[in-house]
Amino acid sequence: MSKVLHCSQLSKSYQQGEIETKVLDNLDLTVEKGELLAIVGSSGCGKSTFLHLAGALDLPSSGEVFINDVNILTLSDKERAAFRNQHIGFIYQFHHLMMEFTALENVAMPLLIRGDKPKEAIAAATIVLTQVGLAHRIHHRPSELSGGERQRTAIARALVTKPSLILADEPTGNLDSDTAEQIYQLIRSLNQSVQTSFVVVTHDISLAMRMDRQLKLDHGQLTPFVKSKPFVENDSSSNETEQLNDG
Repeated sequence: MSKVLHCSQLSKSYQQGEIETKVLDNLDLTVEKGELLAIVGSSGCGKSTFLHLAGALDLPSSGEVFINDVNILTLSDKERAAFRNQHIGFIYQFHHLMMEFTALENVAMPLLIRGDKPKEAIAAATIVLTQVGLAHRIHHRPSELSGGERQRTAIARALVTKPSLILADEPTGNLDSDTAEQIYQLIRSLNQSVQTSFVVVTHDISLAMRMDRQLKLDHGQLTPFVKSKPFVENDSSSNETEQLNDG
């Protein structure tokens, strides 16, 4: 299998006056083509920071990030933006759709931004919206869609450029359990059909355990995640799910 994402000795620190806060500390990670990877961790542990670095939205304090064997840190800001548009898709807990545009226009937007002809962009967006089960809703605005439909639209927008890597930050975190299950099944189906790699950051341990691989981000490092025994009230060793939700 080929490497889609490779992070080497990745570190990120923030400076406030004389106080330095290290969020990521010489983190290493490789994601293979077609892999579904879950990253869990308590709130504030640096999961979103990691996604920003892996997605070329921010620069590390040190270390390297390779996507499809390209060191994205050697690119200019303009080159990074173009590379991001072509190779990386993003899914967030909140859909971040543009409310004044239809689902079709929202999904076509990344293609229009990179200079595709409108007719071609609309055609490609229609195909992807059909893939996510929204062929009958393409002309509806986000305010006319359910929460699950909005998230499906956001997934379609992430997929429309045919990226090799999708970074998802709590993709089911704002959904009820039934809709969350539908979104998981959609992610799994799309992963298998187009072999796009997914890195999913989540507090949902049940979702994480259904991915191909699970890692935990703690103290700036990624380590294999092992789900602990079921939580027992008044037990001094609370389970992993409780610890993550409390974070």
